[in-house]
Amino acid sequence: MYFPYFIAYMAVGFAVSLGVFFWALNRGQFKDQERARYLPLEQRASAPAAKLTRKGRIETVGLFALACCGLAASATAIVFALTQAR
Repeated sequence: MYFPYFIAYMAVGFAVSLGVFFWALNRGQFKDQERARYLPLEQRASAPAAKLTRKGRIETVGLFALACCGLAASATAIVFALTQAR
């Protein structure tokens, strides 16, 4: 029976989601909600893309690796569930 694995998989996903949410709160992602609703209406030219720093590249690679691990875990859980369903 794969029920305990499913619960563990969901618990890890929930913990990661909470971690990202609290990280965003601490970084101030949700502070200026009044201004956010008018951003699509502003008529200014977009700024040129900023050059990615070394730290930015490391974060990008880390996020890509984390996404790949999540997809691999999802695929593993699905394969395990299908093989154990006999």
